[in-house]
Amino acid sequence: MDNVALGVIWFAAVIVFLIIEGVTYQLVSIYLAAGAVGGLVMYILDFDFMPQMIVFLIVSVLLLILVRPISVKAMKNGGRLRTNTDSLIGKKVYITKTVDNIMDSGEGRVNGSDWSVRSDSGAVIAAGKTAVVERIEGVKLIVKEEE
Repeated sequence: MDNVALGVIWFAAVIVFLIIEGVTYQLVSIYLAAGAVGGLVMYILDFDFMPQMIVFLIVSVLLLILVRPISVKAMKNGGRLRTNTDSLIGKKVYITKTVDNIMDSGEGRVNGSDWSVRSDSGAVIAAGKTAVVERIEGVKLIVKEEE
């Protein structure tokens, strides 16, 4: 096979895999595209076809094995990775300073850390009460007073 044609094939493979990924959203073709980029780099560095193919296969398989599970998990979480703060949702918060959304005030302690707290319903929650974290908005816990 002509050496220039091989470079065109690698480039075309990258484009085709990216188009397939754009249409399917299966998070498989993107890793094959990355492998094809590896093959293209090996072509540019003037390696023979076999090392190009080996790099293509190694990069593709490693990305599929190592990165795809993380990517799939992120997609199941609404497209975002869960963080340590996400683990606070559903936890109990001890209110240390009265929560009053109108006064833009309120503090609470959860897992040993102090947080700014706001009420989900807008109700005032007195200091000394407990609440449950409903969600996080920026650096504020949005809570619901515990019944």
